[in-house]
Amino acid sequence: MASLSVGNLGEYLREQRRAAQLSLRQLADATGVSNPYLSQIERGLRKPSADVLQQVAKALRISAETLYVRAGILDEREREELETRAVILADPSINERQKNVLLQIYDSFRRENGFAPGPDADADAGVQADARASADAGAGSDAGGDAGTRDGDDAGAGTTKDQDPHS
Repeated sequence: MASLSVGNLGEYLREQRRAAQLSLRQLADATGVSNPYLSQIERGLRKPSADVLQQVAKALRISAETLYVRAGILDEREREELETRAVILADPSINERQKNVLLQIYDSFRRENGFAPGPDADADAGVQADARASADAGAGSDAGGDAGTRDGDDAGAGTTKDQDPHS
């Protein structure tokens, strides 16, 4: 069964490489993985490590999680959860605090619906929560040090504009 998974992975990688208009040698140069090894992966003879898959995904500009699923390293549901988290974290239009809040809400809904947070959720949430604990506390209460510095910096006009953009 593993060879079938590796074969599917190899075929998929070959299709993606060709779609990117890269030769096997060019992909090898871009990934730092040897040309013969990449050829063996594409032919379904080798099962690459997660690190190799990540390098290939980066060079082909595709999702590493998709490759992990095709290689049998990651479950499909885990991939979907990780991709959702990655999209939130990569969004340049929201700040880090907002990303953290969205991830907390997402994890809350998953738990409510009977799903445990994904493998990276606990580590990410722990690191993010530690790094932003004081900022989150200030934003949630509107009485913390964060809100106090904003009032001083904004001098009232920015605060009114933020609260009611139509006035």
